[in-house]
Amino acid sequence: MALRKTQKADLKAKYPLFAQVGTIIALLLLILAFRFNIQSTDDFNIVMPEQELVQMEEITQTTQVEKPPPPPKPPVPVEVPDDEILEDDDLDLDASLDIDEPLADLPPPPPPADNEPEEPEIFVIVENMPELIGGLEGLQKRISYPPFAKKAGVEGRVFVQFVVDEQGNVRDAVVLRGIGAGCDEEALKAVNTAKFKPGKQRGKPVRV
Repeated sequence: MALRKTQKADLKAKYPLFAQVGTIIALLLLILAFRFNIQSTDDFNIVMPEQELVQMEEITQTTQVEKPPPPPKPPVPVEVPDDEILEDDDLDLDASLDIDEPLADLPPPPPPADNEPEEPEIFVIVENMPELIGGLEGLQKRISYPPFAKKAGVEGRVFVQFVVDEQGNVRDAVVLRGIGAGCDEEALKAVNTAKFKPGKQRGKPVRV
């Protein structure tokens, strides 16, 4: 059989009673402490140390004045040797012009050159316009895009003017409007190597 504590040895049975008694005693001590008068003595004085006065000075903000840069130094004059002696020419400023005086004999104009061959007429529009042999695609295949223009992203149209002679060859090719970066030169080179069927006016090959 298990042994049980006796009622006198069991402290937990009286625990609520001890807690209530302790609480009442603590409240009584607290009330007595608040009602107890402490007599103040006039001899007890608190002496505060003197504080050091600090004077604040107003700081004026300075403005920076930008000075203009000094003027550049004048170039050092270099002495140039003067080996050439200039002769003083006497000018006759008192000469008068006579309107009635006949003019001096001028040399005769050169005779017209009858032996020079006449340049053939260049047509803009003819009955049969010149035809590009190989077409535009064949012309574009002969164009190599400049590497600098590729890197710089230069693109556009190059306008070239030229003449197709009676044999279908390209003559006098010039760039009317270009985009630079080497594209104008490539366009001229491709056009100069192109071959055309010559244009015809009234069945005869002409320049166009």
